[in-house]
Amino acid sequence: MTNLRCCVIDDEPLAQDLIASYIEKTPFMQLAGKFNSAQDAIKTILEDNVDIVFLDIHMPQLSGMEFARIVPPTCRIIFTTAYDRYAIEGFKLNALDYLMKPVSYEEFINSANRALEWVELRRKAAEASNDKDYMIVKSEYKYVQIAVKDILFVEGLKDYVKIYIADEKSPVTTLMSMKALERFLPESEFMRVHRSFIINTTKIKTIERNRIVFGNHYIPVSESYKQAFTNYIAGHTLPTVKDGNDD
Repeated sequence: MTNLRCCVIDDEPLAQDLIASYIEKTPFMQLAGKFNSAQDAIKTILEDNVDIVFLDIHMPQLSGMEFARIVPPTCRIIFTTAYDRYAIEGFKLNALDYLMKPVSYEEFINSANRALEWVELRRKAAEASNDKDYMIVKSEYKYVQIAVKDILFVEGLKDYVKIYIADEKSPVTTLMSMKALERFLPESEFMRVHRSFIINTTKIKTIERNRIVFGNHYIPVSESYKQAFTNYIAGHTLPTVKDGNDD
């Protein structure tokens, strides 16, 4: 059975404890942590593979709306708030649900079931993607088979895409949308960093001045995708040893 790793972010202790108690009594949910502020939660969300965040909107320093914009795309938000005027903005941020305080267990479990359905669909899609080791695209008047693991990056050019492949001098150009290709490529290895670029994160060797370097190609990271890419770097960067000790 799928288990959802969840955390609660709310600066009101009673509201925080209520949602945490609902998570603990729901068989397919696991409480990864509860926090008084968004800043305290980010490390757990990035490192512990949190699926769902129950997030209050009105909080000091960093609001729920602001925080929702920087969580990784693999994590979904369920807003909990006493103010219904934020509902439309919440759904624009791709929130999974919007719960009004005080939240009843019936309302909570409806959202929880919706979250479970989303996570199961995402995991099935990821498993299906892992089976797609190769893809075949039409380029000019022929079909070309490409090993997904060999793709360095993809460049979008209006109705066409250029697929740059390791150890190949020229990219493969095919009539396809970036969105369709992004859906096909495994989320665990590929990341959109710009409206016009998708990169294979396993092929990154150098990052220079907010650009990803693939040989003679410099891929920019646009402002819209900067936070997700920054989170990726943070999650894969080893700490610097300052005192010269390995302990």
